[in-house]
Amino acid sequence: MGCDLLTSENVHRIRMDGREIILLGTAHVSRKSAEEVKTLIEEEKPDTVCVELCQARYENVTNPDRWKNTDIVKVIKEGKALILLINLILSSYQRKLGKQFGLQPGQEMLQGIESARETGATLCLVDRDIQVTMMRLWRGIGLWGKMKLFFQLIMSIFIDEDISEEELEKLKTQDMLSAALEELSVSFPEFKSAIIDERDRYLAQKIKTAPGDKVLAVLGAGHVPGIIQVINEDHDLKQLSAVPPPSKTAKIIGWSIPVLILAIIALTLSVDKSVGVNQMVSWILWNGSLSALGAILALAHPLSIITAFAVAPISSLTPVLAAGWFAGLTEAMVRKPSVKDFEDLHDDLQSFKGFWRNKVTHILLVVALANLGSSIGTFVGGADVITKFISTFFG
Repeated sequence: MGCDLLTSENVHRIRMDGREIILLGTAHVSRKSAEEVKTLIEEEKPDTVCVELCQARYENVTNPDRWKNTDIVKVIKEGKALILLINLILSSYQRKLGKQFGLQPGQEMLQGIESARETGATLCLVDRDIQVTMMRLWRGIGLWGKMKLFFQLIMSIFIDEDISEEELEKLKTQDMLSAALEELSVSFPEFKSAIIDERDRYLAQKIKTAPGDKVLAVLGAGHVPGIIQVINEDHDLKQLSAVPPPSKTAKIIGWSIPVLILAIIALTLSVDKSVGVNQMVSWILWNGSLSALGAILALAHPLSIITAFAVAPISSLTPVLAAGWFAGLTEAMVRKPSVKDFEDLHDDLQSFKGFWRNKVTHILLVVALANLGSSIGTFVGGADVITKFISTFFG
């Protein structure tokens, strides 16, 4: 496959088998980027305009009111509460920058959609489904990675740091982006793989197979270098779109821990009943108390706190249940979100008070913090059970 590359600032032109592919690198909340999209499409009149959106994100930017239809109970039951919370946090950060510059986040993508319609070009959504990306990311990092990512995202909401539009434009240079991604990959190599590298391959495959002799792609600048590097290769979209199941090792460990805890308690009971009872009490108190503490930190309803305490010692003995799910479902029933809560989501995410006050994010926090407390309780309670066992048999 023949390929020639012609580059000019944010516009990168690739000649491939008699076709022209134009990659326009943009900043997602830059006024200049939106203007560049409009100008370039009008000048080039491409057969196809590709935008860095999946169907879900397309519906989000074209229909902001779709949040009103979110079924929070269904989200919790499907185990997607944390994924939704992370998406909301990332969205709020872009919205914060957009508000600073008087722009709607994703304005350059909206401009690409509008300009495609005005020029009669075919519109192609070329990004991987956001839920697939987040699930692949989530499955790729361990418990400590999940905790670290969650708290970094939470803290990002409350850091009030303005960025100049000149600084924003600088982020579109390849060297700056490469440096930023390199720094990110040090802390989260799995994060870069799922968010950047895999999507580079997915985007490249979708763009080069888009119809027409001239294809113009509107992309976040961070993806352009990677796409240029891999566009001559063939990529399996089915494989890149698959959500990997939990690893066999994770399943074995997930079931081994509760089996081990139960076996240790049973063995201790057979030798010293009072110590065995103490082990059970310790397991219940550590799991229940720390899960309940997490719910308290989320300012949960008393019924939700009680639910977290009651369920955690049981759910910790099986990897298919989580105390936070039950606490969150209880919270959703006693403090059901209204349409207004969904309408106010983005504004409420801009402040600490709003984050805890909004019933949608409040429920998600109850799920996350009750689960976190239960996880810590499992390790602490398990360690106490093992310590009592060793003391009884070898002390």
